[in-house]
Amino acid sequence: MQNGNILQIPFRRTHNLQLSGAIQSYISAKYDQHPDTFARDLEVIDQLRKDAVNALDPHASGVRKLQQYAAQLVWMGGKFPVDIGADFTWMSSLGYNQGHAHTENNIRFELVNILFNLAAMYSQLALASNRATGDGLKSAASNFCFAAGVISHLKNTVIPELRSTPPEDMDDLTLESLEYLMLAQAQECFWQKAVKDGLKDSSIAKLAAKVSDLYNDAADWALKSPSVPSEWIHHLNAKSHHFAAAAQYRASLDCLEKRKYGEEVARLRDSLACVNQALREPKLNKAVLGDLNGLKVRVSQDLKRAEKDNDTIYLLPEPPKSELKVLDRASMVTAKVPKEVSHSQEMLGDRGELGKPLFAKLVPYSVHVAASIYADRKDRLVNNTIIAALEDMTQRMQDLLSKHNLPGSLQALEKPLGLPPSLASHAEEIRQANGVQRIQATIADTEKLKTNTRALYQEGLDLLRTEAGEDEAARRKYGTERWSRPAAKDAQPRLYAQVNDIEGYLKQADDSDRMVQEKFQQNEPLIRLLAGTDRDLEDYVPSSRRVTMTARVEREANALRATLNEVSRLESQRRKKIEFVRTKAREDDVNNDLLREAARLEREYPMQPVSASQFETLFDTRLRRYEPDEADLKGEELVQRMVLDRVKAANAAFQTVKRTSDAGTSEREKALQRLENAYTTYKQCIRDLDTGRKFWNDLAVIVTRFRDECRNFVYTRRREAQGLEADVATSMAGLRIQRETERDLSGRREAQQQAQAQQKIQQQQNVPPPARMGGQEPMPAPMPQRVQAQPPAVTTVQSPAGAQTTWQQGMPIVFGGVGGGGQAQSQAGKTNGNGNGTWDATKGVKFVPR
Repeated sequence: MQNGNILQIPFRRTHNLQLSGAIQSYISAKYDQHPDTFARDLEVIDQLRKDAVNALDPHASGVRKLQQYAAQLVWMGGKFPVDIGADFTWMSSLGYNQGHAHTENNIRFELVNILFNLAAMYSQLALASNRATGDGLKSAASNFCFAAGVISHLKNTVIPELRSTPPEDMDDLTLESLEYLMLAQAQECFWQKAVKDGLKDSSIAKLAAKVSDLYNDAADWALKSPSVPSEWIHHLNAKSHHFAAAAQYRASLDCLEKRKYGEEVARLRDSLACVNQALREPKLNKAVLGDLNGLKVRVSQDLKRAEKDNDTIYLLPEPPKSELKVLDRASMVTAKVPKEVSHSQEMLGDRGELGKPLFAKLVPYSVHVAASIYADRKDRLVNNTIIAALEDMTQRMQDLLSKHNLPGSLQALEKPLGLPPSLASHAEEIRQANGVQRIQATIADTEKLKTNTRALYQEGLDLLRTEAGEDEAARRKYGTERWSRPAAKDAQPRLYAQVNDIEGYLKQADDSDRMVQEKFQQNEPLIRLLAGTDRDLEDYVPSSRRVTMTARVEREANALRATLNEVSRLESQRRKKIEFVRTKAREDDVNNDLLREAARLEREYPMQPVSASQFETLFDTRLRRYEPDEADLKGEELVQRMVLDRVKAANAAFQTVKRTSDAGTSEREKALQRLENAYTTYKQCIRDLDTGRKFWNDLAVIVTRFRDECRNFVYTRRREAQGLEADVATSMAGLRIQRETERDLSGRREAQQQAQAQQKIQQQQNVPPPARMGGQEPMPAPMPQRVQAQPPAVTTVQSPAGAQTTWQQGMPIVFGGVGGGGQAQSQAGKTNGNGNGTWDATKGVKFVPR
């Protein structure tokens, strides 16, 4: 990673993977086209990946291989979903977990790693350039700028669309540091070329100051990053100080040329301080140390010369550092994104520089999404708005007939013996459809769907509850101050909102299913009877005696029969209309229009990926074809109201004349009406069960997506918790070590103080009381006075008893009296000018060395 005084980005490595297998399986499962149609494209994509992941040597051919594969990955992002079914595994190349494998089923994750390796390739090409020549320095600077551009594109464009957590060594902090590092090294190449070309010192100083700034920015981001190693951080700090020193040195040369001798000295002094600060950084390699020591020698020599000249000749004042003018900056670099990365899709084509786009004949994935959206909207419009309204009108019509015992009361009168033709046709319909078994099978299928859906929902719910428990346990263990991350409900409120939504869907569906099943159970005996033989029906329906109808009764019966026939015709027309609308919806194929619209969008907006939202205008245009059917609903409602009004009037007249000639048909009438109601209930159960099964199928898709989101969320939270727990554990371990150290130091301090106090007491006990001088009372010792001059070194003082003891701070000063008999006493007497050994206050206190 480090060669001389320049850093390079290391390559990330991966395992071999046959991407074609996952693509082939996905085409087979999700598309109408056969995978063999794209056999050549499948071979090419595998070869492109093989070439790209094995391009690990700094060579221009490796750049092209990485660019071609990256361009195809971007292109495929519009054809396939990101989770196509291929598990891409890549190993980290930075930080303290080098070689750590990270696996994701994500095409964009593959693109992120390929672009990272492209940036690494540019950095290593720059390092491999011959920087001893001007052309080599230009090439190196250009490659460093390309590396910074690829990193910037990766950080700002690709990773935000990753849809998952980026690898640990590709977080924003690390990428920011790498981008500034590449720019700093590119600027350093321009500085080196300026020195080689002999530009003015002021210009070189501006270039060097900008190099220092860029290295400093790189170091600041690196300190915040968990993945940049400490050796790199020390290197960046040293380089920042190095070029700050170089800038001041060149500025001093410019001052010398302009005869600003005082400022020259100040800038040389600041340059030397910067060099010394850089040399204090640990873990620097020999090349960096050699550059720093060489600069230090040169700066030191010039500073010595400048100080001497200014002190002896020029005598100009040296300004303080705070008054020195801040050096101007000259930036020569910027992050340049290669056009093969930023405009890669424009360079794909039959004669494109990056090759022919693969899977071009495959319908884009966004078109499939748009087709699904249109189909969903069309189904809602057709089923929920048009067909549901028609069926609701039919149901209200059936309810009205049932309420007035129609057509049972009329059939009992018209055909007192045997089965009415309409009842016989209803029974035959149920027999042909195997009605009872069909209903029971549909209920069983719905129960299976319900059980599976609830299991998926419960799995997702259990994952969220387990994660919430783990998070709460960690919060109780470490405290809210250390465990500062938000709770799951606050971190992902949308996911938790789905819990209540899905729970509501499940409860509503359960209620609907229970109502349908109860309705079927209540009418099951009669439905079974209708599904049985005609003999069973004839036994159930009692016969009545034949009645001779009067002209008036016959007239009202015929009128009622005519209105009931209108009802039957209306029902028949409505069934045909429902079938017509359903057929119209089935034949409504939007794919061709979507393909034409997608082609137009790709031509007009080549850099913008086609998304489903761009087809909204097309959706609105095509859905207008159902507006006539929706407008007919009002007419249907009006016609039904008029027909039912005639039915009610005809039935009222019929019931009036029937009471005048009642012939005991009430039992037969009730039996026929119960069978008619059972048939109506059968039809309604079939319709409701089909609707319920479709609802559970749709809900299963929603719940499956919810379960997968819960899995991903819990996985991310657990990884985040592991990292946070490691940080907290490290912090607590450091705090524990600090407390133990403080406790140990405090104990040592107390023990030392006790030992000193005990030693002081022992020394005081060993000193005898001062002798009386000439039988007189000893005069009090003078107060020590601090003299202005430097006091002589403290020496040992002999005690009056003759025992030699070294004086220490805290011991009393003992003055020998008359008769002490010591050398120090006689010497003191001589020194103080008083021969009898009495201390003279005017002479001061003096200690005589032994």
